[in-house]
Amino acid sequence: MKFFQRVKYTAYSAYAAWKGATYDFSSWMGKTFWGIDNSTLATNETIFSVVTRLSNSMASLPLKLHENYAVVNNEASDVLINEPNQNMSSFEFIRNLETSRNETGNGYAVIERGIRNQVSRLTIVDANHVNPVIERYTRDLWYEVLGEDGKRYYFHNADMIHVKHIVGNLGIKGIDPIKVLSNANEFDKAVREFSLKEMQSAPNSFILKYNANVDSDKRKRIIDDFKRFYKDNGGILFQEHGVEINQLDRKYVAADTLATERITKSRVANVYNMPVIMLNDTEGASYSSNEQLMRMFVQLTLMPIVRQYEQEFNRKLLTPAERNAGFYFKFNMKAMLRADTQTQMDAYFKGIRSGIYEPDEVRQWEELPPRGGNAGKLWLSGDLYPMDMDPKERKSSSKGGGADED
Repeated sequence: MKFFQRVKYTAYSAYAAWKGATYDFSSWMGKTFWGIDNSTLATNETIFSVVTRLSNSMASLPLKLHENYAVVNNEASDVLINEPNQNMSSFEFIRNLETSRNETGNGYAVIERGIRNQVSRLTIVDANHVNPVIERYTRDLWYEVLGEDGKRYYFHNADMIHVKHIVGNLGIKGIDPIKVLSNANEFDKAVREFSLKEMQSAPNSFILKYNANVDSDKRKRIIDDFKRFYKDNGGILFQEHGVEINQLDRKYVAADTLATERITKSRVANVYNMPVIMLNDTEGASYSSNEQLMRMFVQLTLMPIVRQYEQEFNRKLLTPAERNAGFYFKFNMKAMLRADTQTQMDAYFKGIRSGIYEPDEVRQWEELPPRGGNAGKLWLSGDLYPMDMDPKERKSSSKGGGADED
């Protein structure tokens, strides 16, 4: 049955104009087809700051390939961790993929393989030109990609990294968070434009008093002449005989704008599942330490994202044999959960004395070279014993006796 499925996949791929390893997909990066461009990220600083924080946080996390807890390397890890493609580092690759996920709801990267089916390159594809489809007969997930040559290319889901925001009922594509925030963005933009007009017009209002009545036509000419004179003379006015000029006291009040900004920050934080304090809104914050804040950010915001990346990498960059042998990709989030120096050292001290950490492990976490020898062993404090140990075998704490004394 699998043989016929492979034949069907081959025929389907040929129909879809897939050209295999000979096609260079690197030219697809950074392309904007049909003038499509989401400008919200470049015009809303609140959303920009959230996307920047998330993408930089993900790209900064150390990523390693493990085999039953030991750090190892293979061809897939070399590509992912060192050089995903000829134009990107691993940091830039993950940051761009996460930016696409937060800007459009989906981040895509094509997995290119060599003649031995090994991973050879990872190329990010513009999410605006990717459409997931279900094959009619096998019900397998494929990705339809519009190429720069106008043709449509199809990739099996095993050859496409896809990270996304939450999906709707029975959906495949992630929901675009910026579209969810469209009403909030429009409201924020309207308030900003109104506030800008108020701020610009606040000092430029006057009351003109004439000793005689003037008709509507003459009044219009007087106002136009007044505006022209004020503009041409840099705000300097001459008060003529029979005319009284008083500036109208109009002060710009920023309270409404600040309240609107707080509402916008709160809505953006809710959509991106981020503590609002991470957007520099500290009003009402009650975190006792930076460690507590970062723990909340890691657990509520980063943990689901990290887990999604890890499962995508494990499923699509590793073979079933490698997974069965205990290989897995893992992001290290310990660096983001560091406490202050005193608390951190106390945790190391207790971990070493309790046989949890090796001294060399702690040294590596602190970017110090391992010492080897006894520093690579687990130690147990002398005043601790296993629950099932015979009390006679324990060392006596008295000065005059040993463990075997009666």
